[in-house]
Amino acid sequence: MNLKQLAKSRGGRIAMVAIPVGIASAVVMGGVAQGAVPVSFSISGTSFTMGGTELNGSQFSQYGGVAKLQSGKEEPVAIANIGSATITDLCQSVVQNTPLGKVGLVITAGDAGTPVKASNLQIGMTDLKGDATFSNIRIGADASTVITGAKGSAGDFAQDSQGILLKNFSQVAYSTTASTLQLTNMHLKVVTDGSGCPAN
Repeated sequence: MNLKQLAKSRGGRIAMVAIPVGIASAVVMGGVAQGAVPVSFSISGTSFTMGGTELNGSQFSQYGGVAKLQSGKEEPVAIANIGSATITDLCQSVVQNTPLGKVGLVITAGDAGTPVKASNLQIGMTDLKGDATFSNIRIGADASTVITGAKGSAGDFAQDSQGILLKNFSQVAYSTTASTLQLTNMHLKVVTDGSGCPAN
């Protein structure tokens, strides 16, 4: 799907107040060669989870939108943007039903003293838990005036802040894009017991 259309979609909007955001890892991220977001790709409709002990980011915004899946189904999401971020103890997982049972893919990174680094993130998420601190936050801003490069539609509810700090967070999302993603000490493994990342 076209995330620019997602970000500007007016159908099925949701007003989510003070919802911060995590990020997902490279397996589900669309790399953007020129650093421009949003980008176009098809969303499968399979959600993924990720979490970490800390996300420290700058230039944050969030507004409601709709994610269009490849099947044509629409899902309400919170669209969140972060200009740059570091993540400590990142874990991301996706589990699907297969003829062999529940098979999962788990990725960990940033757990050996050097955090994951990312820039120009955009996430379509449905759930987030954790401890959040915002710097210079504006709640109730017009989505077309947020401080990030990616913006919503005029008249839509939004929030933005100069900084965001998440601790012990976990999230569920349908899509993430990023300009760059540096995964230090990355470990990818396939699991056949249906397990994923531990809950924070």
